[in-house]
Amino acid sequence: MAQKISSPFLLPLMMTELAVASWETVWHRTTLMMTGACSPAEYQRMMSEKMLAMQLAGAAMMAGEDVEAVIKPFHKRATANAKRLRG
Repeated sequence: MAQKISSPFLLPLMMTELAVASWETVWHRTTLMMTGACSPAEYQRMMSEKMLAMQLAGAAMMAGEDVEAVIKPFHKRATANAKRLRG
């Protein structure tokens, strides 16, 4: 059941930030892999963060929370990864 969005600009902004941060993260991680500089911890992080984000998003969806709450786990991790990998 969809609930009212808190701001008409919040969801489009979150989706745009998620897309840009995801692209940036993929770029940095691909570069790390191509140069052989990707650590085992980074490979582990790639998997574990996605599993956790899926669990949190699924829980928010099952609780009937708004769309932003469902997107938030992905947005939070993607923006944090882009910032961290940016250097």
